[in-house]
Amino acid sequence: MEGNNRLNKKILLLLSVVCVLTSGLVTVPADARVYIDINSPYLRKVPTAIPDLQDLGLDRKHPALTKELADLMRDTIGFTGFFKLLDPDSYLGDPRKAGLTRDLIKFKDWTSIGAELLINGGISCKDGIIKTELRLFDTFGRRLIIGKRYTGRVDDRRKIIRRFCDEVIRHLIGAKGFFSTQIAFVSTTTGNKEIYLADFDGHNPRQFTNTKNITLSPAWSPDGRWLAYTAYRKERPDIYIKDIKQKQPGKVIAFKGLNTTPAWHPQKSLLSVTLSKDGNPEIYLLTGSGKIVKRLTDNWGIDTSPTWSPDGKQFAFVSNRAGTPQIYVKDIDKKRVRRLTYEGNYNTTPKWSPGGDYIAYSGLANGRFDIFVIGLNGEGPYQLTRYSGDNESPTWAPDGTAIAFSSTREGPARIYVMNSNGADQRRIIALPGEQTCPRWSPRLW
Repeated sequence: MEGNNRLNKKILLLLSVVCVLTSGLVTVPADARVYIDINSPYLRKVPTAIPDLQDLGLDRKHPALTKELADLMRDTIGFTGFFKLLDPDSYLGDPRKAGLTRDLIKFKDWTSIGAELLINGGISCKDGIIKTELRLFDTFGRRLIIGKRYTGRVDDRRKIIRRFCDEVIRHLIGAKGFFSTQIAFVSTTTGNKEIYLADFDGHNPRQFTNTKNITLSPAWSPDGRWLAYTAYRKERPDIYIKDIKQKQPGKVIAFKGLNTTPAWHPQKSLLSVTLSKDGNPEIYLLTGSGKIVKRLTDNWGIDTSPTWSPDGKQFAFVSNRAGTPQIYVKDIDKKRVRRLTYEGNYNTTPKWSPGGDYIAYSGLANGRFDIFVIGLNGEGPYQLTRYSGDNESPTWAPDGTAIAFSSTREGPARIYVMNSNGADQRRIIALPGEQTCPRWSPRLW
C-alpha cells in the first residue's frame, strides 16, 4: 500500500498536476433556499464564520499551513462583497478541536454569535502532497450545503482554496464564481506602456509584453488562451495576437493606417478591430489570422471600441457620428444601428455585461470621467462612481457580479474593483507607475 502511495505521488509530480483532483461529498438539492440574491438592490451580507482548518495528519506538524489556508479562504470569499466575515475572536470554544461533520458540530455555538454560514475543514500533508476536506454548512438549518475533497501539491494550495470558493458561490447564488480568472492591464512600471497580468484579486502581477514602446487595449479570447492587443513596435499601431503561455510576439495584424481596439467574438475565432486602411476609422470583422471577413460599420464619423453581446448577434461601439463620442448598438443580422447613450457629451469604452442586459462605460460628467451602466432598453444610465478622481475602462467579471476599472482617486491611476451595483469599491493593484485599461479574463479552468 505504501509503495502504491509513493508511486501515485510521483505520477502527480511528474505530470505537474496543477489542477487539483476533486470529488464531491454532498451537494445542495435543486430546491434549496437562495442564500444570496445578487439581483436585490439591497444586498445583505451573510454573516459567515471561517475558523482555522484542523490538522488531520498523524504527525500534526502543520499549524502554519492550517491557518494560511483559512486566511486564504477568508480573503477569497470576502473579495466578493457578499459575506460579513465574523471576527475569529468571537468564536466560542476552540474551533481547532471542534467537530467537522454535521453530527459533531455544535451549531448553537455558531448561531449564538450570529453566524448563518460556517466553512470548516481539515488537511493532511505528507511528502509535499496536501489532502484537504472543506465543507459549507447552514448553521440555522443545521445542514451541510456542500463538501469537497481535494488532493494536490502544497504549491497548489491557493488553487485548491479558490476552486472550493467557486463551488461555494455556485451553490449560494446559482452561478459560477470568478476565482479562476485573471485581469490584464496596462502599466508604466518599466517606463513604457506594457501589458501585465494578475490574478482576479491583484495577486501575482507579472509583465506580459516587452515592446519597450506603447502597448494598449488587451483583449482576451473566449477560451482565455489568447490575448490580442495594440502595440507600437514599428512606430505605428498594429494588433498582435499572443498565446498567454508563450514569450514570442505572436500573429500580427498590420494593415495600412491604424490597427486598434481588438475585441473577440464570443462564440467564434473571430475578432472585431478598428482599421483606418481606407482613410476613415471603421470597425471590421477579421479571422484570427488577420483576414478581413467583412466591414461592420460604414459612416463618415470615427467608429471604434467594439464590444460584443454574449450571443454574438450584436455589438456596441463608440462613434462621433452625431458630433460627440456616444455609444451605439448594431444588430448584425438586421444591420440596424441605434444610439444608446444620450446623457453627457463624451461616452466611451463600452463593455457588454455577461448577462447581456447592460453595458458599462466611462462618461464625462462635471469635468470628471465616471463609470456608468445603462440597460439595452435604454434604462438608466446609473452612475456607479462619483467624487473620486477619473474612473475609466470598466470591465465585467465573467459572472457579472463585479466590475474592474482604473481610477485616479489616490493620485496615479490604479486598478480597482467594485460590485456591479457600485458597492465595495477597493483598490486591488498598485505597482510603480500607472495602471490603466483593465480587461477581465474568462474562467481559466
